[in-house]
Amino acid sequence: MIIPVRCFTCGALIGDKWEEFKKRIAQGEPPSKVLDELGIKRYCCRRMLLSHIDLIYDVLNFTRPS
Repeated sequence: MIIPVRCFTCGALIGDKWEEFKKRIAQGEPPSKVLDELGIKRYCCRRMLLSHIDLIYDVLNFTRPS
């Protein structure tokens, strides 16, 4: 759904790096290079960004109108 603010395993702050990561990946940069430049070194934190699937817009289709 929404990117977690902190890594589930170590608690490091990762939520603030999601937009930059997503933008640079869309431009065609390799994920490993982007993660290194953003300062994300731990495997657990890298996993949080690499495996995240942004489903919020798919879920919004099933909400009731107010």
